[in-house]
Amino acid sequence: MLLPATVLAQPESPPASEEQSIHDLAQKMQHKELSAHALAQQYLDRIATIDKSGPAVNAVIEINPDALAIADRLDSLRKKGKVYGPLHGVPVLVKDNIDTADRMHTSAGSLALADSIAVKDSTVAARLRAAGAVILGKTNLSEWANFRSNRSTSGWSGRGGLTKNPYALDRNACGSSSGTGAAIAADLATVGIGTETDGSIVCPASVNGLVGIKPTLGLVSRAGIVPIAHSQDTAGPMARSVADAAALLGAIAGSDARDPATKDADKHRTDYTKALDANSLRGARIGVVRQFTGFDPATGKLFDAAIARLKAAGAVVVDPVELPNLGKYDDEEGIVLRYEFKTDVNTYLAQLAPGVKTRSLADLIAFNEAHADREMPWFGQETFEKSQKRGTLHDKEYLDALATSKRLAGPEGIDAALAKDRLDALIAPTSGPAWTTDLVNGDHFSGSSSTPAAVAGYPAITLPMGLVHELPVGISFFGAAWSEAKLIGYAYAFEQATHARIPPRFLSHIENAN
Repeated sequence: MLLPATVLAQPESPPASEEQSIHDLAQKMQHKELSAHALAQQYLDRIATIDKSGPAVNAVIEINPDALAIADRLDSLRKKGKVYGPLHGVPVLVKDNIDTADRMHTSAGSLALADSIAVKDSTVAARLRAAGAVILGKTNLSEWANFRSNRSTSGWSGRGGLTKNPYALDRNACGSSSGTGAAIAADLATVGIGTETDGSIVCPASVNGLVGIKPTLGLVSRAGIVPIAHSQDTAGPMARSVADAAALLGAIAGSDARDPATKDADKHRTDYTKALDANSLRGARIGVVRQFTGFDPATGKLFDAAIARLKAAGAVVVDPVELPNLGKYDDEEGIVLRYEFKTDVNTYLAQLAPGVKTRSLADLIAFNEAHADREMPWFGQETFEKSQKRGTLHDKEYLDALATSKRLAGPEGIDAALAKDRLDALIAPTSGPAWTTDLVNGDHFSGSSSTPAAVAGYPAITLPMGLVHELPVGISFFGAAWSEAKLIGYAYAFEQATHARIPPRFLSHIENAN
């Protein structure tokens, strides 16, 4: 659905995109119609043409210098009859806060870590390699995953500069997984990995026309990922289809001794591609959280149309449902994040390679002050400074805030809403359309539904529901802990009923005709 009254300004068209799926690529490689080397080279060429020149999306912060060599090794293994699985030879981009023990850096977008090379793979990276994926490079992000300032601009980092939204280049790619969102939308790799504390997968997925899965806390290991807060952080897939996101989630999920939160992951992990049933919505009880509507009339119209499609697909829609305690734990969430960031980032920085000079949050603050012309030309570091003033994770203020926020968001929030009306899942608009990037004044979000699932540690999946003036907006399905397979099934059925995703056209800007 495209609402009228827009004037579109389009730059020189980039090369046509094939947008091939994991399944399509696996079939081509199996039948010797394509090699991993040729595929990786195609994407590297496209990055050079679209990301580094032409529209200059600026989503990729670093190319893996060993990508083609890795692809060659995977081609050799395939010729010998060794295939690791459906991701064998498939190019993946990962966010630049995910450790890779290779020749690439892991900087969280910060110049303070511009020379930092991980001594060990993150568990996510290790599992991607074990699945046969080609880690093609790393993507730009909102610096420090958008936890440096409350006046920041999503998609900007001191090391990487500004990532643009490929649907309209003057619009924001949201964050903090901005680069992954923009890159996969622009078809610079087959799939990508983002991370989320609150909204950082689902928002960039929504405004870049993608599927994004924010898993249950503890399904995917955080070991080797630059942290914000261990009570909410997770990595997750970003893809152009539900099927690709499901396949990628299966590759990275599972228990890990390096992350105690994942102790139950193997009990719940499954083959998520088995949930891809176009009839999944038949008889499913879906609750509509109207508390997340009203922030944008055009998005509201799309959401109402999406509800009608759910009903047509056989869902039993309960409209509206109330999500209890919404907004009553926002302050507590902030307290928890600031306490945990200080502890968690200090732990991460302390274990970096000996040559890295930045070893603590205090060091980061000092570095930014010393390099303010490059690190703080647009916004400051007041969130860093507030976190530095916090105490330890034994403080009563922290413990009370953690207990309150988890209780109100989970058992007395999402769980209560599901139980009251015997619901299988909840839905809401993920966000409004992308806003115009404004480095001077910072972000201006029009709405978001990410917080309840983020704070509770419960899963959420967003996928496209249409366009508002050529700009994508998503619908989110969220529910109880460990309900990924169920949510993936509902999202897939909605996707197959709507086929709402439209590839980007790299417009220079969008003007209202009125």
